[in-house]
Amino acid sequence: MTDTAQHWMSALPPEQAVFEHVVTQTLETLPTPFRQAAENVALHITDFAPDALLAEMGFDDPFELTGLYTGIPLTEKSVMDQPMEPDRIWLFRRPILDEWIARGDIELGALIAHVFIHELAHHFGWSDSDIATIAPWQD
Repeated sequence: MTDTAQHWMSALPPEQAVFEHVVTQTLETLPTPFRQAAENVALHITDFAPDALLAEMGFDDPFELTGLYTGIPLTEKSVMDQPMEPDRIWLFRRPILDEWIARGDIELGALIAHVFIHELAHHFGWSDSDIATIAPWQD
């Protein structure tokens, strides 16, 4: 058995800390004004979206939802708004891992970063072309 094969024999799926590290690295690559605003968004990483959230969004399969932004986008906020809860980005570890395995053509870190940037785009009110400029993605 090769050393590479032996390594994978004892490997475990990446834990939450790996996802947090990728998000931190992704934040560091953002232009300064975006990075500063993004640091005010709470990050939650869980294995799956809660059942109530899946039901509210109309998802039957928890593997269909890899990430979610909850809050009021900056483009819609007013100084008159009373914040009820902090803006949040949810990353769902198991669906992201499942997509990574199913795709088989992208590094896990790139996929995590893509899901995070996509959810961050909701916070900033970015269009698809804005996302492509800030964080290019492969097809």
